[in-house]
Amino acid sequence: MYHIGDQPDTNDLSISSRNSESLGRESWQTQLELAIAWNRADIAETEIFTEESQWKSSDLEEAMLSALIGDKPEFVRLLLENGVSLRHFLKENTLCELYNQLPNCFLLRKLAKRLQSDRWGRGQVSSRQGTTISMTHVSDEVRHLDLFLWAVLQNNKEMAEIAWEQCRDCMSAALAASKILKKMAQEGSDADEAEEMKKLANLYETRVFSECYSCDEERAQKLLVRASPSWGRTTCLRLALEADDKSFVAQSGVQAVLTQIWCGELGVDNPVWRVLICMLFFPLIYTGFVAFRWVQLHPLVGLYGSPQVKFYWNIVAYFAFLFLFAVVLMIDFQATPSAGELLLYIWLISLVCEEVRQVRHCWMYINDLWNILDVLSILIFIVGLACRLKTELFYAGKVILCVDFVVFCLRLMAIFTISRTLGPKIIIVRRMMMDMFFFMFLLSIWVVAYGVAKQGILIHNENRLDWIVRGAVYEPYLIIFGNVPTNVDNAGFDLDSCSMNGTDPLKPKCPVLNENHKPAFPEWLTIIMLCVYLLFANILLLNLLIAIFNFTFQEVQDNTDRIWKFQRYELIKEYHSRPAAPPPFIILSHLYLFLKHVVLRRPPAKYKEFSKCSMLLFCLA
Repeated sequence: MYHIGDQPDTNDLSISSRNSESLGRESWQTQLELAIAWNRADIAETEIFTEESQWKSSDLEEAMLSALIGDKPEFVRLLLENGVSLRHFLKENTLCELYNQLPNCFLLRKLAKRLQSDRWGRGQVSSRQGTTISMTHVSDEVRHLDLFLWAVLQNNKEMAEIAWEQCRDCMSAALAASKILKKMAQEGSDADEAEEMKKLANLYETRVFSECYSCDEERAQKLLVRASPSWGRTTCLRLALEADDKSFVAQSGVQAVLTQIWCGELGVDNPVWRVLICMLFFPLIYTGFVAFRWVQLHPLVGLYGSPQVKFYWNIVAYFAFLFLFAVVLMIDFQATPSAGELLLYIWLISLVCEEVRQVRHCWMYINDLWNILDVLSILIFIVGLACRLKTELFYAGKVILCVDFVVFCLRLMAIFTISRTLGPKIIIVRRMMMDMFFFMFLLSIWVVAYGVAKQGILIHNENRLDWIVRGAVYEPYLIIFGNVPTNVDNAGFDLDSCSMNGTDPLKPKCPVLNENHKPAFPEWLTIIMLCVYLLFANILLLNLLIAIFNFTFQEVQDNTDRIWKFQRYELIKEYHSRPAAPPPFIILSHLYLFLKHVVLRRPPAKYKEFSKCSMLLFCLA
């Protein structure tokens, strides 16, 4: 029996005396439980796990469970070193007991709901070979990962590191842990705990690959594009994208692999101007004008199948599309569609087909701003086309298509993401737009407050909606840009410039007049309101916006290299899986895919990101 006031030496002597008096296996286990209770891994290592003692994995399972639940990482490591087999220890009931010890959170509730629906909805699923896959069987294959995820969900650094060392695919596990921790940091309400999660996530996302790359560059690069069976046949690069691991993607080893993927079968040292010339005069590839990474049997396929060449051709095609669109809107927009307009419609159909193909291959499609812009531009075009084909809505359709042209031009900014200089500037513009969006909420409070008060003081019972909006919103908004109104004082009042009863649709309604036909509103009040409004809107809020923009610019500028490299990865990923032909000729590739998978009913191969490049890296080893 022990007392709280006992000194560590007393405890050591007590445990040692128990050790000398013990005679059987049960007493050894009792001593081990006692050492775990006192968290004395040093005594357990010297007095219990001796050379004479022989432990079975089954004898240590209860102690292992106590050490895990009690958050004693030193004992967990000691038990693993002395014979505990996670394969036999981590049974389904053991994992359930461990996860029951976790605090309730949104992620766990969502996971439990999904597992419950799987149990009751599917039960047991039969594979093609006739074997039945149960929850226990699936757990046997990923039990090391289950323990690792259990430790990650607790944000327990030491325990997670021990469990991570037992995983087979360490790099994928580290990236997955980074993604989970970042998501938990967003969901959590404790700022300090969220910051700790982010630090642990950053540790996982950079440390593993840097150590692998320092030991063996070639094998580390292969690991990036290797499909991981434990994580749904995904790759490390894809996990890094989903986890938004900019630090991981920015590492030199990752960028070296991405450069090889970007160039395809072309050599990475080819100047851009040589590649551009070969795009136009392809016979030059047979003269050695550009270098390939290995001897080519079909150099033409190697050239035009390169993501780099696909990108350049798509830039040319997009400029041609915008030129054709502009010509149709300004010169050739007839009641009956002309040949140029029909070509424009065919071109748009090819763009729609490509967007459908991207949705099929990428569930993260809608999370990309450029994809949202693509969908928006296509939807606006369809609405404009539907109006244009109706005689009574012909001009309205043209107006909608003109607005859509602006959206298509904004999409042009995506091509600059490959530039190391201009790419980060696109991110700055995007973030400033988000800053401005939230700033408009603050500004709208002052605009509406001043506008409604001014309109109510000057005009009595205005019933024309367009003039109400003009006076309450539009004019106060223009004041911010220096358009000071003249109707807030009596000096600039002109009876001929307004309508007495608001009957003239082209003139504003006159203010309330006195018996001398002069404005009756309190001039001193409207002038004071204008001065206060200018003070807050023009000076305070606009300077606040400038300060926000400066902060955003400096934040992005300090991380320019990481941001550009992450943007570059997203662009390479898109063009690696894209058909070689640019729009509108890309529709031929889409027709081939349609005939292959729908008409001929050939099952599509499972999508593997950079799978071809993975094979090439292994072949070049």
